[in-house]
Amino acid sequence: MAASLQVARTQGLLWRRLFTGIKTYETNAVLLRNISTSKKNESNGLRGSKSKRKNIVLVDGVRTPFLVSGSDYKDIMAHDLARGALQGLLKRTGCPKDVVDYIVFGTVIQEVKTSNVAREAALGAGFSDKIPAHTVTMACISSNQSITSAMGLLASGGADAVIAGGVETMSDVPIRVNRSLRKILLSLNKAKTLGARLGLLSSIRPKHFSPELPAVAEFSTNETMGHSGDRLCASFGVTRKEQDEFALRSHTLADQATKAGNLSDLLDYKVPGKPVIVSKDNGIRVSSLENMAKLRPAFVRPYGTVTAANASFLTDGASACLLMTEEKALALGLKPKAYLREYVYVSQDPKDQLLLGPAYATPKVLEKASLKLTDIDVFEYHEAFAGQVLSNLKAMDSDWFGKNYMGRKEKVGTIPMDKLNTWGGSLSIGHPFGATGVRLVTTAANRLNSEDGKYALVAACAAGGQGHGMVVERYAS
Repeated sequence: MAASLQVARTQGLLWRRLFTGIKTYETNAVLLRNISTSKKNESNGLRGSKSKRKNIVLVDGVRTPFLVSGSDYKDIMAHDLARGALQGLLKRTGCPKDVVDYIVFGTVIQEVKTSNVAREAALGAGFSDKIPAHTVTMACISSNQSITSAMGLLASGGADAVIAGGVETMSDVPIRVNRSLRKILLSLNKAKTLGARLGLLSSIRPKHFSPELPAVAEFSTNETMGHSGDRLCASFGVTRKEQDEFALRSHTLADQATKAGNLSDLLDYKVPGKPVIVSKDNGIRVSSLENMAKLRPAFVRPYGTVTAANASFLTDGASACLLMTEEKALALGLKPKAYLREYVYVSQDPKDQLLLGPAYATPKVLEKASLKLTDIDVFEYHEAFAGQVLSNLKAMDSDWFGKNYMGRKEKVGTIPMDKLNTWGGSLSIGHPFGATGVRLVTTAANRLNSEDGKYALVAACAAGGQGHGMVVERYAS
């Protein structure tokens, strides 16, 4: 009897504990749901209401001078340029290294030895090994992606201060031996006997020594970007003369901006191992329409319209910008330059048209920001080719294209030329694939302050038929 009572008491105790546990679990679940709902309502994340979001600010951005590949940067690696941009950014902003929570860099043609170039550059620049860093790649919008990756970290509360940047060196692209020779060499490395090794070595023929050279071409279509540019110009009726005129405009405006000191994002860069300090871009060349007209088509011969004069050139360079939550920046006594607001990414079939990213991104990001084209004071559009920019402008100003390709009731509208790339662009300043996005955003912020504007729109195309658009708002303290 006593034993039975003891069993009953034990079972009762177990049931009470279980019941209490269930009630506690239910209570905690309710509390967690309430907290989650409250956090969601108070969220400043990218999909919350504008009034509830964390304000993400651009404190400042810098870049090494952009140089034509094969010039003063020809003997250095990408992480050297990226390190210089990081060190220059810290010096420019006065931000202590230990304030930075995370570093993101964009790049396109990666060196295998430094595949995570963000990490190698950060360590080389003297950042703590406790600060994480990762590298992103998205063709010509790689540093646009690094910026928006940083914004995600800041919006989610994962960081309060992030450096976003990008780097490219076309002077030091990796060149691989062909696949057949790679197979032989890998087999040679695994061969266990001398006879096996000699047999593999004897199979090598002269054809095995032809290298695999990198090319600015689509893997899915094998079409070079220049050929895509020519097709785009033909589709939108952009003439050779129009392209040359736009390219000359870019070089002229960049030359004027340089002489006026407007390109304040430029750093003085000491070339490692050489007594050389680079202080300005070296691709800006103001020519004449007569001289430009003498050049042969570069891609589609003899009838193409894209030439070396109206296309961006292969460029080496790095850029970096400091992003923070507004609260963090103000707590540190820093004066931001701009708010980074809405952004979008777009994509199209590269077999159709490769370079229409800005045309698709512009209306989407404006609608997301509840703005109209007429609200924008500054436009900074990437200039891969003169014809690419002009084709995008024509696409946005076409009711037919708007209805048949973009699914809109009418055209996007006309962008005033006196608001577009008034300090030059990629055609003249240069286009290090992984670094251009930061230059665009920084220039947009600097132009807003210089021209007393409120909103800027940054847009770019990229390989793969992709594109990016972002709204930047001038910071008003």
